[in-house]
Amino acid sequence: MRLPGLTLIVVTVAALAACSDSTGSGTGGRGNTITVSNNFFSPNPDTATAGVVTFTWSNASNSHNVTWDTGPTTPANSSTMTSGTHPVTLAQGTYTYHCSLHAGMNGTIVVE
Repeated sequence: MRLPGLTLIVVTVAALAACSDSTGSGTGGRGNTITVSNNFFSPNPDTATAGVVTFTWSNASNSHNVTWDTGPTTPANSSTMTSGTHPVTLAQGTYTYHCSLHAGMNGTIVVE
């Protein structure tokens, strides 16, 4: 016995689950702008071109910062803020960073 309606429902639910992210951080992206918001960086991970990458605080209800963990260069950490921007110049390589105020608020940028 075939159940085409049930198959459609199962496929739809699986597709929606694959797109969801409980942290609000997205599933990755391409660009040189990263949003800093309520306990997440978006997109994360990000793939960017070498050069200036700008972190932009957007609708943050509390303070955040960008603190660098690893990378081929060591950019300056941002100050702690609720709004504003923090541009950094990144060379090719993989960078990891976090907000020192919020455990689990981490990010990765692959610079090409």
